[in-house]
Amino acid sequence: MDIQNAATPEPSAAPFRKLGFWAVLTGAIALCLVFVQIVGPTLEPAPSAATQIGEIAGEIKRSAWRSFLGMPAPEPEEQAAPASSYLALAAPILGVIAILLSLASGILRENWRYSVYGTTLGAAAVIFHFVWWIALLVAGVLLLVAIIENIGDIFSF
Repeated sequence: MDIQNAATPEPSAAPFRKLGFWAVLTGAIALCLVFVQIVGPTLEPAPSAATQIGEIAGEIKRSAWRSFLGMPAPEPEEQAAPASSYLALAAPILGVIAILLSLASGILRENWRYSVYGTTLGAAAVIFHFVWWIALLVAGVLLLVAIIENIGDIFSF
């Protein structure tokens, strides 16, 4: 038996057979899904910001008058969930799967770089996802505060 040949890694050991590779791939897909989720709404046609703010203000005015006059609130319309709502679930789930695959890769003593890269990509996807939603919530609260501050202008005749 030749010692040099025994120490050389087997060339047929493809990276596709390693959990770490799948962890990196899953983490990268999760991070891409987060970015698609962030950019996606900008690609859809939408009315101008002034039109949207005017519609929100008008709905607040109608709701206030209905409440003031004692009229019942209208029944809400049911809408189908858009496909982008599934991205809100898929991205962090894939991020967690990438972290779990990285953990399994580390336990199996595969190449440590796969474990680190997979964990980093998966954690980045989860963190970016939640930071994006927090930023959206803050922006929504600021918009509502601006509308409520100007409520006197809405009710002017």
